[in-house]
Formats: sequence, C-alpha cells, structure tokens
Amino acid sequence: PMEDVLDSAVGAHFSGLRRDLRRLSSSSSLPSSPSSATCNGAADAPSGLASPAPRQPFVIGVCGGTASGKTTVCDMIIQQLHDHRVVLVNQDSFYRGLTEEESEHVEEYNFDHPDAFDTDQLLECMGKLKSGQSVNIPIYDFKNHRRCSESFRKVNVSDVIILEGILVFHDQRVRDLMDMKIFVDTDADIRLARRIRRDTVERGRDVLSVLEQYGRFVKPAFDDFILPSKKYADVIIPRGGDNHVAIDLIAQHIRTKLGQHDLCKLYPNVCVVQTTFQIRGMHTLIRDRDITTPDFVFYSDRLIRLVVEHGLGNLPFTEKQVVTPTGSIYSGVDFCKKLCGVSIVRSGESMENALRACCKGIKIGKILIHRVGDNGQQLIYNKLPSDIAERHVLLMDPVLGTG
Repeated sequence: PMEDVLDSAVGAHFSGLRRDLRRLSSSSSLPSSPSSATCNGAADAPSGLASPAPRQPFVIGVCGGTASGKTTVCDMIIQQLHDHRVVLVNQDSFYRGLTEEESEHVEEYNFDHPDAFDTDQLLECMGKLKSGQSVNIPIYDFKNHRRCSESFRKVNVSDVIILEGILVFHDQRVRDLMDMKIFVDTDADIRLARRIRRDTVERGRDVLSVLEQYGRFVKPAFDDFILPSKKYADVIIPRGGDNHVAIDLIAQHIRTKLGQHDLCKLYPNVCVVQTTFQIRGMHTLIRDRDITTPDFVFYSDRLIRLVVEHGLGNLPFTEKQVVTPTGSIYSGVDFCKKLCGVSIVRSGESMENALRACCKGIKIGKILIHRVGDNGQQLIYNKLPSDIAERHVLLMDPVLGTG
C-alpha cells in the first residue's frame, strides 16, 4: 500500500544545497512543522563546489571631536542597516585604568591624548572580530576612572563593525583595519555645550571642572591630534546627526559594498528574502531549544507564509486597469492564473496551508523522492495535476534539521 511506501522512506531529502551551506542564510532556510521529518542524513557536496570563505565584516571608522555627534551618527547608520548584523565598538572602552597616584591627581590627567588609550588591546579585539571570533570588550567606569574588572560586553561576529572614537584615525594600524572612514564635523561651540551637559549629567562632574579640562586638554588635543586626522577621512559629515542626506548616502554605499547574499553568489537563480528585525526575531524564537511546540509551529507558519508570498512575487503578471469605487482608473497588475503547488513529502506538506491561504482553490500535487533510490528509482511516488505541464509550479521544500 501507498502508506507503507511513505512510511518506509528513510532519511531526508535535499534540493542541491549542501547542509553546511544552508547555515549561510538566516532567512532562506525555513523550518517545517514539528511533525515533519528531521534531517539526519548527510548530503554530498555538488561536484566542483568548495565551501566559501567566511565573509570579512565591513569596518567603518567614525572620528570627530568630543561631543560632535559621533554616537548619533553611528546609531542612525545602524538603523539604516537594520537588515544586516551591525555592532558598535567604542574607543572609550579601551581607556587605560588610572593608577592610584594618577587617580589622586585626576585633574592633571589628559584623557584626550593618544597615550590614554590601550591601542594594542583595541587592535587585538578588532583583529578577532575581523577574523570571525567573538570578543569581550572592557567596560570603563568614568566616575572612578577604572575598568570594571568583572564586567565585559560580549560582541559577536557581524556583517558591519563600527569603530567610534575621538582618536580612531590617529594610529595607522587602526586606520588600516577600516574599509570606510567618516569624520563628523561639528561647530566647536556646539561641541562644548554638549560636553558640559554630558559630563555633568552622565559622569557626575561640576561645570567648572569640565570647562577647566576643556581649556587645558580637550581643545589642545583636538587641534594637535583630532583635527589633523581629518585628512584621512573618506567622508566628512557637517552638522553630525542632523545631516540625514549624508547618512542616507553612506548607508546606501555600505549596502552596495556588502553586495549580494552569500547564497546568491553561489546560485545566481536563488532569491533570498530580505532580513528584517521581525524575521530575525522569529528565527530567534524557533531556534531556541526551549521553545514550546505550539510556538514553534506558529512562528514557522509565519515564516513559511513570507517565503510563499515572496515566491509568488517572482511569477509573471499582466497589466490590468480597474475602476475604483470613486470612479477613477487604477493601473495595476493581474495575477498569474495557471498555478499549482507540488509538495515534497513529507516536509513540503508543512507549506501547503500557507499556499492555500495565498492562492484560493489552488491545486496541489505531491511527490516522494529518495536520495539513494528504491531499486534504482529516485522518484518513489507522484500524484500531480493532469495539466501540470501548462501551469507554473511552486515546488515546496523547506530545509530541515534545525530552526
């Protein structure tokens, strides 16, 4: 009986993608419902295809005077690049901790001099991030002028690394790590007003000490070290975070440099759904080993629906005009009429409900395939619409194994 044939199908099937390549994409490999088969069998690599080298992250250096708006610019770039993994590394985290003697005379210490930073540790952390390793970034206590010995900020591998600080352009070794260098240029009076507000509110200092430090150290350091490094910048942003046009252009340039998705480079006819915070959030939920079965099914169905909608968007269409209820003419498109779905038993069946929800009354066929084959036959079972040759086919096959 057919039921025995279905039950005897062992191992999962794959559609030409190596298992290790599936992990390159967070939005192109989607889970099936928990009732579907689980990936246990290993897949052979396509002939002549080598594993791609890990993509180097795109490193952006953001420099500028104190309180020039560097952090605001970084935050706006991060918001623009929401479809990529972006991390922010602050040069301030790499201040050297003061000795007891230096702490007693902290008013004499120049925090704006290059020697105030542990550049070697900064280079070590940035080198690890560029090579695909997670790092622990130190946390600096600006009130006690020491590093928090037991606290660190863990930074994971990312598509984009933004290194921000007043002197990130000073050392050539640090500059050489950067793919793009941005200088935030803001009027000195505005910077001073921001510095006073920040140091009094966030760092517990009084106005007189802030002004004295500004005159003795901050302004001379800007003139001697920061302003001369402006010549290394690829892009200069006047007015800082208020310059939305410049930030839009920078974000677009970064997207262009990042290029296509890794899977699209390997397979030119692959379309990958653009990642959003919603998609990443759902992937986070379904990849949690502690997720409940109902939640796994719910969020898997949401992701599958997105993929089905995306696939339908790649089908041919015809232009069509309709009359709106107000009597005006609307120029739109007409959906492709001759469609059918084919699900690969058993995992593909988890996508059928999403297709039915998108395409009213669509015909759906089924096929069962076996990697090794039963007596030399790879296609074990098929039940397809009789006119399938005249239809566009949506072949449904979620990649299984993990979320």
